[in-house]
Amino acid sequence: MTAARHGGGAPIADTAIMLSARGLKKSFGAVVAADAVDIEVPVGQRVSLIGSNGAGKTTFVNMVTGYLKPDAGSIVLDGRQIDGLGPRRIARLGVARSFQIPQLALEMSALDNMLVAAACNDGELSFWRPARSPARRERAMALLERFQLAEHAQRRAAELPGGVRKLLDIAMALTGRPKLLLLDEPTSGVSVDEKFPMMDTIVAALASENVTVLFVEHDMEIVTRYADRVIAFYSGRVIADDPPQAVLDDEQVRRYVTGSLRPGGAARQPGGAAC
Repeated sequence: MTAARHGGGAPIADTAIMLSARGLKKSFGAVVAADAVDIEVPVGQRVSLIGSNGAGKTTFVNMVTGYLKPDAGSIVLDGRQIDGLGPRRIARLGVARSFQIPQLALEMSALDNMLVAAACNDGELSFWRPARSPARRERAMALLERFQLAEHAQRRAAELPGGVRKLLDIAMALTGRPKLLLLDEPTSGVSVDEKFPMMDTIVAALASENVTVLFVEHDMEIVTRYADRVIAFYSGRVIADDPPQAVLDDEQVRRYVTGSLRPGGAARQPGGAAC
């Protein structure tokens, strides 16, 4: 147990830390994608990562999941250093990820997608070992029910609506019982009428999983309603880290992320786009 600190406020005493990133740096030629990024995430917290395209959110997520190696700095997951490890090893240690575009086998049923994901997460998917097993099927069906997808279990993924595919992709990520779940814009491409019910479903489904969540999101209504905490990126740096409303009220965030503050200092009139 340790004391977590974020947003410049007082430490959160006796809080276990799930993810600790210290001094992360990453450059691509002359482009600095991560500039001394420091982030700590306590166990069980739901954190939104915001920022314009190219701000450094995806670079951070890719370093945490092992798809990119930091040039400097360290990443510790639940007390174990993981920077320098590959994606498969990090996944086995308890990090799962869903993507903006769901990664599904379109010709397979929703249930079979779940079973294959479970077998992969168990390290048991091969030509000689079938993905189907009673225990795996029970876990898969329980997750489908939790995500309100049981009625789609036997439908091909290609037949599923976009929002249902996104829910299936997240359910698949949970088959390995991860400690840390990273979601990439879970409501992108979803209609205004669907986005809140969809997030309600996700949050309810995750409630019994005891999983820490980081989610990249551009929709500030979603961020405000569902995040415990918001981390704002700009030009490879963290420029704000606090509860949602405090971050959205921050002058740098209004200027560089939401666009509600013009360079001259005047606030944008209501009705402008957020990002």
